[in-house]
Amino acid sequence: MAFQLDGEQTLDRSTAHRTTPRPSGKRHWQAEYGRRLRTTDTLVVCGSIALAQLIRFGGLNYDSPLDWAGDARIGYSVISVLLALTWVVFLAVGNAWSTTVIGTGPDEYRRIIAATMRLFGLIAIVSLLLRMDFARGYLGIALPVGLLGLILNRMLWRKYAARRRRSGEYLTSVLVVGRPDSAREIMRCFERDAAVGYSVTGVYIPYAEDETAEPAETDADLPILTESSVLDAAQAVAADTVAIAATEELGTQGINDLVWKLAPLGIDLVVTPGVVDVADQRLSIRPVANLPLLHIEKPQYDRAKSFGKAAFDFVFATLALLAVSPVMIAIALMVKFTSPGPVFYRSERIGLNGEPFRMIKFRSMCEDADKELHNLQAENEGAGLLFKMREDPRVTPIGRVLRRLSLDELPQFINVIRGEMSVVGPRPPMRSEVERYDGKVRRRLLVKPGVTGLWQVSGRSDLSWEEAVRLDLSYVENWSMVQDLMIIKRTIFAVARSDGAY
Repeated sequence: MAFQLDGEQTLDRSTAHRTTPRPSGKRHWQAEYGRRLRTTDTLVVCGSIALAQLIRFGGLNYDSPLDWAGDARIGYSVISVLLALTWVVFLAVGNAWSTTVIGTGPDEYRRIIAATMRLFGLIAIVSLLLRMDFARGYLGIALPVGLLGLILNRMLWRKYAARRRRSGEYLTSVLVVGRPDSAREIMRCFERDAAVGYSVTGVYIPYAEDETAEPAETDADLPILTESSVLDAAQAVAADTVAIAATEELGTQGINDLVWKLAPLGIDLVVTPGVVDVADQRLSIRPVANLPLLHIEKPQYDRAKSFGKAAFDFVFATLALLAVSPVMIAIALMVKFTSPGPVFYRSERIGLNGEPFRMIKFRSMCEDADKELHNLQAENEGAGLLFKMREDPRVTPIGRVLRRLSLDELPQFINVIRGEMSVVGPRPPMRSEVERYDGKVRRRLLVKPGVTGLWQVSGRSDLSWEEAVRLDLSYVENWSMVQDLMIIKRTIFAVARSDGAY
């Protein structure tokens, strides 16, 4: 079976597709979603400007003229209408409603912020050149209120889209063109977060031009297609997007040809770079002689050991301890008077660069629980090197409550203040785990372990060992302060839901 892009048969089918473009479920929901975004964004802009005029001038009908050097007299009611129209135009020109970004990622917010900043930058320049004295309070209300409202509006709509996607709607069907191992990895990436809305509906495996080449054996869970061309395969599964993982088989000319053949059908084309778990801040495209080169920056673990992160950890942990000190006193009393033994449990953990330290937690098990561990190994439900039991008989009644709400981990902020841990980082491992680490897994020790981390907000004890390692290494390689803040925010919701806590 040959991998066909050209040829009589394929070209005929492509021509037929051009005359009768297939209906796209993606285009339907995107059009509906886009209309709702445009409507609500326009309402937010108009509402913020109306609020600014109401607060600054005391009424929407206030028509005091703008103070400027020209002869024309323009009232602020007219200014408000013009500002609202111009703001909406800047959002449209800035592609804030482009179907390539709506409901997807951070670029959606960046475009909103960029369009708004350009508008108010233009106002500043025009007011300077024409000596127009805008009421600073008026603009000082309209800009932050409008920008915050637009961002909040997008956040709410993205949550709505995520719910629809988890229920099987608002999906983008993807045809993967590539070898089975590449297709399987792409499917895993999409399945990790159903909220992104990508669903692999078919896999087309290209082969060399040797007609005698036979398909490789694949797993039964891969939806392998046997059509004679990519176009036929995309038509068979009604794909909205074709994801190319087999760049070597296609070649540069083959990919360019495929772009032209898919465009009349309304099918998007994406090329996967063959790397995973690399954050967008480490990626940049640098065109060289019309060849787009994907540049990947070095892992960011050095930045995770910066003075800025250490200062943030110290301040955050100090404020957190002050805020929860009444709760910690109450917990300490309950632990002390409900079971014999110390209030705190100090366990050796391995920290930065393999240095051991004593991690502090509220005791949630009976005294000398570690000595009973060997008797329970047969009932281990943990993944990989971890020991976990949902119904561990060593856990005290109050300990179950503390674990479910993650309150037993509050004393770890003391470790943060002492510089042994970070607020956000990989899971703190035990010495017995570290002794069995291979070279790759040992990268977790390049940064301080954290009170919370990607493992905490992604399932905790419900994660497989491989997934927990992947998340920790992803954090080490892609660290950023923004990511830390997002993990802290997500931790609050994860703790409230008690996901994977036992």
